[in-house]
Amino acid sequence: MKIDVLSIFPEMFDPLRQSMIGKAIEKGIIDFKVTDFRDFTTNKQKHVDDVVYGGGAGMLLMPQPIFDAMTHVQAENNGDKGHVILVDPAGRKFDHQVAKELAGFDHLTFIAGHYEGYDNRIRHLVDDEISLGDYVLTGGELASMVIIDATVRFLGNVLGNAESAEDDSFQNGLLEEPQYTRPADFRGMKVPEVLTNGDHEKIRKWRLQASLRRTYARRPDLLEKRSFTKEELDLLDDIKYK
Repeated sequence: MKIDVLSIFPEMFDPLRQSMIGKAIEKGIIDFKVTDFRDFTTNKQKHVDDVVYGGGAGMLLMPQPIFDAMTHVQAENNGDKGHVILVDPAGRKFDHQVAKELAGFDHLTFIAGHYEGYDNRIRHLVDDEISLGDYVLTGGELASMVIIDATVRFLGNVLGNAESAEDDSFQNGLLEEPQYTRPADFRGMKVPEVLTNGDHEKIRKWRLQASLRRTYARRPDLLEKRSFTKEELDLLDDIKYK
Protein backbone atom coordinates (compact mmCIF):
# COMPACT_ATOMS: atom_id res chain seq x y z
CA MET A 1 0.00 0.00 0.00
CA LYS A 2 1.13 3.51 -0.83
CA ILE A 3 0.38 6.17 1.82
CA ASP A 4 0.93 9.86 1.19
CA VAL A 5 0.33 12.63 3.71
CA LEU A 6 0.20 16.38 3.09
CA SER A 7 1.20 18.27 6.23
CA ILE A 8 3.24 21.27 7.34
CA PHE A 9 4.63 19.22 10.25
CA PRO A 10 6.18 16.15 8.60
CA GLU A 11 8.32 15.41 11.66
CA MET A 12 5.17 14.61 13.64
CA PHE A 13 4.83 11.40 11.61
CA ASP A 14 8.20 9.98 12.68
CA PRO A 15 6.59 7.69 15.33
CA LEU A 16 4.82 5.81 12.54
CA ARG A 17 8.22 4.58 11.42
CA GLN A 18 8.58 2.62 14.67
CA SER A 19 7.28 -0.76 15.81
CA MET A 20 5.23 -2.95 13.45
CA ILE A 21 4.44 -0.18 10.96
CA GLY A 22 8.11 0.72 10.78
CA LYS A 23 8.95 -2.90 10.00
CA ALA A 24 6.25 -2.96 7.32
CA ILE A 25 7.82 0.13 5.75
CA GLU A 26 11.27 -1.51 5.85
CA LYS A 27 9.87 -4.64 4.17
CA GLY A 28 8.18 -2.62 1.44
CA ILE A 29 4.66 -3.62 2.49
CA ILE A 30 3.93 0.08 3.00
CA ASP A 31 5.39 2.91 0.94
CA PHE A 32 5.00 5.90 3.28
CA LYS A 33 5.80 9.53 2.46
CA VAL A 34 4.96 12.91 3.99
CA THR A 35 4.95 15.98 1.75
CA ASP A 36 5.33 19.39 3.39
CA PHE A 37 2.88 21.57 1.51
CA ARG A 38 4.61 24.66 2.88
CA ASP A 39 7.30 23.89 0.29
CA PHE A 40 4.76 24.70 -2.43
CA THR A 41 3.60 28.12 -1.27
CA THR A 42 4.27 30.94 -3.72
CA ASN A 43 4.55 33.83 -1.27
CA LYS A 44 7.89 35.03 0.05
CA GLN A 45 6.92 34.63 3.70
CA LYS A 46 6.10 30.93 3.18
CA HIS A 47 2.64 31.44 4.65
CA VAL A 48 0.09 28.70 4.03
CA ASP A 49 -2.81 30.43 5.79
CA ASP A 50 -4.71 33.70 5.55
CA VAL A 51 -7.61 35.60 7.12
CA VAL A 52 -11.21 34.55 6.55
CA TYR A 53 -13.30 36.36 3.95
CA GLY A 54 -16.24 38.05 5.64
CA GLY A 55 -14.45 38.18 8.97
CA GLY A 56 -14.02 35.67 11.73
CA ALA A 57 -11.53 34.36 14.24
CA GLY A 58 -8.43 32.42 13.27
CA MET A 59 -6.76 31.69 9.97
CA LEU A 60 -7.66 29.31 7.15
CA LEU A 61 -5.34 27.18 5.05
CA MET A 62 -5.11 28.59 1.55
CA PRO A 63 -5.93 26.32 -1.39
CA GLN A 64 -2.87 27.05 -3.55
CA PRO A 65 -0.15 25.23 -1.53
CA ILE A 66 -2.31 22.15 -1.06
CA PHE A 67 -3.42 22.00 -4.71
CA ASP A 68 0.18 22.30 -5.87
CA ALA A 69 1.37 19.71 -3.34
CA MET A 70 -1.30 17.33 -4.60
CA THR A 71 -0.12 17.88 -8.17
CA HIS A 72 3.35 16.93 -6.98
CA VAL A 73 2.03 13.72 -5.34
CA GLN A 74 0.23 12.80 -8.56
CA ALA A 75 3.35 13.38 -10.63
CA GLU A 76 5.34 11.09 -8.33
CA ASN A 77 2.70 8.37 -8.67
CA ASN A 78 2.16 8.36 -12.43
CA GLY A 79 -0.92 10.56 -12.24
CA ASP A 80 -2.50 8.71 -9.31
CA LYS A 81 -3.44 10.93 -6.38
CA GLY A 82 -4.87 8.00 -4.45
CA HIS A 83 -8.05 7.90 -2.38
CA VAL A 84 -7.82 11.38 -0.86
CA ILE A 85 -8.96 11.73 2.75
CA LEU A 86 -9.59 15.06 4.43
CA VAL A 87 -9.31 14.67 8.20
CA ASP A 88 -12.09 16.91 9.44
CA PRO A 89 -14.59 17.00 12.37
CA ALA A 90 -17.43 17.21 9.84
CA GLY A 91 -16.50 13.90 8.20
CA ARG A 92 -17.95 10.45 8.76
CA LYS A 93 -16.96 8.92 12.06
CA PHE A 94 -13.97 6.61 11.99
CA ASP A 95 -14.38 3.10 13.35
CA HIS A 96 -13.21 -0.49 12.90
CA GLN A 97 -15.22 -1.04 9.73
CA VAL A 98 -13.95 2.17 8.11
CA ALA A 99 -10.37 1.07 8.84
CA LYS A 100 -11.06 -2.27 7.18
CA GLU A 101 -12.60 -0.48 4.19
CA LEU A 102 -9.61 1.83 3.78
CA ALA A 103 -7.25 -1.15 3.88
CA GLY A 104 -8.77 -2.22 0.56
CA PHE A 105 -7.27 0.74 -1.29
CA ASP A 106 -3.85 0.53 -2.95
CA HIS A 107 -3.11 4.22 -2.35
CA LEU A 108 -4.32 6.56 0.39
CA THR A 109 -3.54 10.27 0.56
CA PHE A 110 -4.27 12.25 3.73
CA ILE A 111 -4.63 16.02 3.95
CA ALA A 112 -3.71 16.95 7.51
CA GLY A 113 -4.60 20.56 8.16
CA HIS A 114 -3.84 22.97 10.94
CA TYR A 115 -5.12 26.30 12.28
CA GLU A 116 -8.87 26.98 12.13
CA GLY A 117 -9.63 24.93 9.04
CA TYR A 118 -9.47 24.88 5.26
CA ASP A 119 -10.53 27.05 2.39
CA ASN A 120 -13.60 25.12 1.26
CA ARG A 121 -12.26 24.80 -2.29
CA ILE A 122 -9.74 22.23 -1.00
CA ARG A 123 -12.64 19.80 -0.88
CA HIS A 124 -12.54 19.61 -4.69
CA LEU A 125 -9.48 17.40 -4.22
CA VAL A 126 -11.12 15.11 -1.70
CA ASP A 127 -12.76 11.68 -2.05
CA ASP A 128 -13.54 11.09 1.62
CA GLU A 129 -13.88 13.09 4.85
CA ILE A 130 -13.24 11.32 8.14
CA SER A 131 -13.54 12.41 11.77
CA LEU A 132 -12.19 10.65 14.85
CA GLY A 133 -15.11 11.89 16.94
CA ASP A 134 -17.02 14.87 18.24
CA TYR A 135 -14.09 16.95 19.35
CA VAL A 136 -11.53 19.25 17.75
CA LEU A 137 -7.77 18.68 17.64
CA THR A 138 -5.14 21.36 17.01
CA GLY A 139 -4.40 19.72 13.68
CA GLY A 140 -5.05 16.73 11.49
CA GLU A 141 -1.68 15.06 12.05
CA LEU A 142 -2.62 13.05 15.12
CA ALA A 143 -5.95 12.02 13.60
CA SER A 144 -4.22 10.93 10.40
CA MET A 145 -1.76 8.79 12.37
CA VAL A 146 -4.56 7.07 14.26
CA ILE A 147 -6.39 6.28 11.02
CA ILE A 148 -3.21 5.03 9.34
CA ASP A 149 -2.24 2.86 12.30
CA ALA A 150 -5.69 1.25 12.55
CA THR A 151 -5.89 0.72 8.79
CA VAL A 152 -2.54 -0.87 8.03
CA ARG A 153 -3.14 -3.55 10.68
CA PHE A 154 -5.47 -5.18 8.15
CA LEU A 155 -2.74 -5.51 5.53
CA GLY A 156 -1.20 -8.93 5.12
CA ASN A 157 2.12 -9.54 6.91
CA VAL A 158 1.96 -6.34 8.99
CA LEU A 159 1.00 -8.04 12.26
CA GLY A 160 3.12 -10.82 13.67
CA ASN A 161 0.08 -13.09 13.96
CA ALA A 162 -2.04 -13.19 10.81
CA GLU A 163 -5.17 -13.76 12.90
CA SER A 164 -4.63 -10.81 15.26
CA ALA A 165 -6.62 -8.22 13.31
CA GLU A 166 -9.50 -10.64 12.85
CA ASP A 167 -9.61 -11.45 16.57
CA ASP A 168 -9.46 -7.84 17.80
CA SER A 169 -12.21 -6.00 19.58
CA PHE A 170 -15.02 -4.80 17.27
CA GLN A 171 -14.18 -7.34 14.55
CA ASN A 172 -17.31 -9.34 15.36
CA GLY A 173 -19.21 -6.40 16.83
CA LEU A 174 -18.19 -7.18 20.41
CA LEU A 175 -15.49 -6.03 22.80
CA GLU A 176 -12.63 -8.46 23.29
CA GLU A 177 -12.79 -10.81 26.27
CA PRO A 178 -10.29 -10.49 29.16
CA GLN A 179 -6.99 -12.20 28.38
CA TYR A 180 -4.22 -13.60 30.56
CA THR A 181 -0.66 -14.88 30.40
CA ARG A 182 1.71 -16.56 32.86
CA PRO A 183 1.96 -16.87 35.80
CA ALA A 184 -1.41 -18.46 36.47
CA ASP A 185 -1.40 -16.95 39.98
CA PHE A 186 0.00 -13.44 40.31
CA ARG A 187 -0.21 -11.92 43.79
CA GLY A 188 -3.34 -13.87 44.50
CA MET A 189 -5.02 -12.91 41.25
CA LYS A 190 -5.68 -16.15 39.41
CA VAL A 191 -6.33 -16.90 35.76
CA PRO A 192 -9.84 -18.39 35.32
CA GLU A 193 -9.47 -22.16 35.69
CA VAL A 194 -11.36 -22.85 32.45
CA LEU A 195 -8.51 -21.29 30.46
CA THR A 196 -5.94 -23.67 31.92
CA ASN A 197 -7.72 -27.02 31.59
CA GLY A 198 -7.14 -27.57 27.85
CA ASP A 199 -10.82 -28.07 26.97
CA HIS A 200 -11.03 -26.01 23.77
CA GLU A 201 -14.83 -26.06 23.53
CA LYS A 202 -15.22 -24.80 27.10
CA ILE A 203 -12.59 -22.15 26.45
CA ARG A 204 -14.39 -21.00 23.30
CA LYS A 205 -17.69 -20.73 25.14
CA TRP A 206 -16.10 -18.90 28.09
CA ARG A 207 -14.45 -16.40 25.76
CA LEU A 208 -17.70 -15.72 23.93
CA GLN A 209 -19.63 -15.25 27.17
CA ALA A 210 -16.91 -13.01 28.62
CA SER A 211 -16.92 -10.92 25.44
CA LEU A 212 -20.70 -10.57 25.60
CA ARG A 213 -20.56 -9.69 29.31
CA ARG A 214 -17.95 -6.98 28.79
CA THR A 215 -19.84 -5.51 25.84
CA TYR A 216 -23.15 -5.56 27.75
CA ALA A 217 -21.53 -3.76 30.70
CA ARG A 218 -19.41 -1.21 28.83
CA ARG A 219 -20.82 -0.73 25.33
CA PRO A 220 -24.46 -1.89 25.24
CA ASP A 221 -24.96 0.30 22.17
CA LEU A 222 -22.91 -2.22 20.15
CA LEU A 223 -25.41 -4.95 20.95
CA GLU A 224 -28.26 -2.92 19.44
CA LYS A 225 -26.63 -3.09 16.01
CA ARG A 226 -25.74 -6.76 16.05
CA SER A 227 -27.35 -9.97 14.77
CA PHE A 228 -27.00 -12.84 17.25
CA THR A 229 -26.74 -16.60 16.99
CA LYS A 230 -28.99 -18.68 19.24
CA GLU A 231 -25.98 -19.56 21.39
CA GLU A 232 -25.14 -15.89 21.85
CA LEU A 233 -28.74 -15.03 22.76
CA ASP A 234 -28.80 -17.80 25.38
CA LEU A 235 -25.50 -16.62 26.86
CA LEU A 236 -26.69 -13.02 26.86
CA ASP A 237 -29.87 -14.02 28.69
CA ASP A 238 -27.72 -15.69 31.36
CA ILE A 239 -25.72 -12.46 31.69
CA LYS A 240 -28.77 -10.23 31.94
CA TYR A 241 -30.85 -12.26 34.33
CA LYS A 242 -28.31 -13.85 36.67
